[in-house]
Amino acid sequence: MDDAPTAPHAVKLHGGDATIEDVAAAAGVSIRTVSRVLNKSSKVNAETRARIEDAIAALQFKPSARARALALRRSFLIGLIHNDRNALVLDATQRGVAARTAESGYELIVHPTPLDPREAARDVLAFVDRSRVDGLVVLPPVSGISGLAAALAEAQVRAVALSSVPIPGFSEVIISKERAAGADVARHLLALGHRRLGIVNGPAHVSSASERRAGFIEAALEGGAEVLEAPGDYDFASGVAGAEQLLSQTMRPTGIFAVNDIMAAGVLKVAAIRGIAVPEALSVIGFDGSLLTRMLTPALTSVQRPFAEMAAAAATRLIAAIEGTQVPPLPEMALRLVPAESTGPAPPAS
Repeated sequence: MDDAPTAPHAVKLHGGDATIEDVAAAAGVSIRTVSRVLNKSSKVNAETRARIEDAIAALQFKPSARARALALRRSFLIGLIHNDRNALVLDATQRGVAARTAESGYELIVHPTPLDPREAARDVLAFVDRSRVDGLVVLPPVSGISGLAAALAEAQVRAVALSSVPIPGFSEVIISKERAAGADVARHLLALGHRRLGIVNGPAHVSSASERRAGFIEAALEGGAEVLEAPGDYDFASGVAGAEQLLSQTMRPTGIFAVNDIMAAGVLKVAAIRGIAVPEALSVIGFDGSLLTRMLTPALTSVQRPFAEMAAAAATRLIAAIEGTQVPPLPEMALRLVPAESTGPAPPAS
């Protein structure tokens, strides 16, 4: 129940120096009622709430984050769990989460985690215990580690994951349709007249790599193309090695899909060293749509993933779960192929 109204007191303070006691005095209520308003409790009537909010604005009162955390038994910390060697992708993702946490009064802690299933769950749970975070945003490929979702659920750790496939055990998963995007890559090359295609794959145990490969190969074969494959590991060196393998063939591909931008940069390097003109003699496509695509020459055609938007959506839904508020509808997370200078019509058959 609200306090009975009392005569507000005059309080003279410099901006930013006010305390919760000053707000209570100015509004003529108890400290407990001010605390309820600050914590968005429904137990304060509209008239009293308005009076307190006016006092807060007039005094330029800024509540102590520590005091608020203690009152609500929360840390107001969100953990971002990752194992991403691509700094450009990680930066965009981290910025997306940080933008949402900052506007909601939370701080972000970034924690890298090993991919070994025997270590990952133990490492993440130790981080949660040590940092006292209120919840986690878990990025791929960590989100897909066997047993991690179950371990977090058993420990009652709130977690929202990003992934290319559904993952049982997480309360929610923000899914990017990477198989469909891989198919779009193949169809783009087919539409340009390419029929000898190559692919530099990612790590076989990572779902994003297998999804991109599956979509590409299925669409390429349906379109009557021949597909040559080379192994890759999502890093530049494996892009170079994969391109060397594919471009050493007697009947080399006229179009190559490297399943991330960094490996595609390796393909462009090998093409340049071998004197293979891009896109006149070879079309190259990457995946991620990171800043790297615009830094390369020629500019790289790539599938653009909305990293920041996906991460922000995950953070929004996690904070809603923590605070018990309504979860907003999930926005459309479209992956789209963005043509650039590295793709063109297939060269005449030799």
